[in-house]
Amino acid sequence: MSEAAHDPTPAPPVSLAALFLALLAVSLCGAGGGGGLVWSRRIVVEQRRWISERDFADIVSLCQFMPGPNVVGISVCVGAKLRGGTGAIASLSGFLVIPWIIGMTLGVLYLRFAHLPVLQNILSGLTAAASGMLIATGIKMLMPHRRRPAALVFAALALGLMAFTTLPLLVVLFGLVPLGIAVACVERARP
Repeated sequence: MSEAAHDPTPAPPVSLAALFLALLAVSLCGAGGGGGLVWSRRIVVEQRRWISERDFADIVSLCQFMPGPNVVGISVCVGAKLRGGTGAIASLSGFLVIPWIIGMTLGVLYLRFAHLPVLQNILSGLTAAASGMLIATGIKMLMPHRRRPAALVFAALALGLMAFTTLPLLVVLFGLVPLGIAVACVERARP
């Protein structure tokens, strides 16, 4: 283990301003639900190293069950994990306030100019790029579990069910989660 792993002094707490600005950056860079997941992971896990890969994957899993957009739940959970209730408020505020204003403005403009072919072409290109970002983030999130055959099987099942059937996300989750919990319990019970 590294020397840092044995250091008994806790890391200084993340400031509320840092949480606000980091989640503001997530929302401004993310440009959408899937992009928000990509940038949340990049900023919180890779750049700032506030949360481990495994903790982030756990937060994302939890947020699959929370009502509303996953990335909003991720913002709340990251803030709460790092600074409690005030951290959750700071993160959520950073994620929502300015992007909400931008979103309302762009929504009004889209309604006005949606019929233009150039705008339709731009949106088609953005769709392809966002899909690629989601796939890459999914692979990165799976990497900490790559040596666990059961995790790979469940990831493949979820991918297959979501990609090749018309089952809603919640049906897939409610079907796979109890099985995943059972398998994890069996894995942990083994010596």
